[in-house]
Amino acid sequence: MDQSREHGRDDDDAAEQGNRDDLPRWLQGKPTKMNAPRAAKAGAAKPAPSVQPAGGGAAQPPGAAPGAIRPPAQPARVQRRHVLLALSFLLWVVGPALFCAFYLFAIAHDQYASRVGFSVRTEEVGSAVELLGGITELSGSSSSDTDILYEFIQSQQMVRGLAEELPLREMYSVDGDPYFTLGEDARIEALWRYWQQMVKVFYDRGSGLIEVRVLAFDPEDAQTVAAAIYDQSSQMINQLSTIARADAMRYAEEELERAEDRLREARQATTAFRNRTGIIDPQADIQGQMGVVNALQQQLAEALVERATLLESNSSDPRVADIDRRIRAIRGQIADERSQLGQESGAEGTQTGPNGQSYSGLLEEYEALQADLEFAEQAYLSSRAARDGALAEAQRQSRYLASYVQPTLAETPEFPRRWVLLGMVAGFLFITWVIGTMIYYSLRDRR
Repeated sequence: MDQSREHGRDDDDAAEQGNRDDLPRWLQGKPTKMNAPRAAKAGAAKPAPSVQPAGGGAAQPPGAAPGAIRPPAQPARVQRRHVLLALSFLLWVVGPALFCAFYLFAIAHDQYASRVGFSVRTEEVGSAVELLGGITELSGSSSSDTDILYEFIQSQQMVRGLAEELPLREMYSVDGDPYFTLGEDARIEALWRYWQQMVKVFYDRGSGLIEVRVLAFDPEDAQTVAAAIYDQSSQMINQLSTIARADAMRYAEEELERAEDRLREARQATTAFRNRTGIIDPQADIQGQMGVVNALQQQLAEALVERATLLESNSSDPRVADIDRRIRAIRGQIADERSQLGQESGAEGTQTGPNGQSYSGLLEEYEALQADLEFAEQAYLSSRAARDGALAEAQRQSRYLASYVQPTLAETPEFPRRWVLLGMVAGFLFITWVIGTMIYYSLRDRR
């Protein structure tokens, strides 16, 4: 009987100890109103704890029976914070994910992709000798041309040019899909921003290949836009070739124009000299005058020989006087011819050439004009050769756009990628919810 009471008391103590463990730490060491009488009775009934010897085992805690087993913990109950946590998960993760799934699979329109691939090529034609053998070299263009084309396809200029040729705003405006279609703002800036989403350019810098992917809500519209992009790009490359050719020939053309003006002025000065003097070639005219002087000198020499012969045979020969008169006449004529060739124009008592100017002055002026004319002709020939060389070099290198993939016509919509977008949205929502929950519990534990 006493033993059963003792066991019952031990069970009550164990239950009380379990209830005390459930209390907060600052209440576990204080008796409450409910357990105060029981604690008093237990203190009165229990004997004083015995002291274990020094060499014995560990001391048992007061009021603990040997082999006592603590009762199991109370089952967890749903707290208010648990309900709020589940509600936040539904509102933050499940609700938006379901709305996104509904929009993607029920509202969003299918998008078809058309692809076109091309590369900028340069055809280098050889010289005239190489052309006889039909030698033509094909090579890729410099990276600068491809870089310019890559930026041009994504530029507002491309969008504006295509908007003038195609109804882009009507193609990308679809009712019932406010997110993936073009909005009501149809200005060029809004259209250009939307263009960045629907047109993607892939550029391989190693090979110089460009691939363009065009999205549209109709497969034929996507193919039409891709073909228009190729045409605009081809026009851009042709314009670059024209600009490069013009830059290469601009300096040569300017030099040729200056050489032509210089040659024209030199020829006009020579023509004015001939009209003023009446002499086509002063050098030829002087050579004629020198021929007259040479002939007179020959006659003078013959007359002198004849006079000397007569004087040796008969000093009183009346023919000597005639020969002397002829000699004086020849010497006078020679003096006149020489004075005409060597004296300045306008000198009194001298014989001059045409228009009152001596032949020496005419020859000096004519030689200066001839020097200017020859220099102008040489400069003109050099400039002409340089211009022809620049033109040949410009024509030797011809850029063009080579397409290795024609604009494709899609049969199956590829976009939007609904499952990928849904997974990304759901994952983002779940991660943000987890982070927010962890922040909440961290702040709660600090209080």
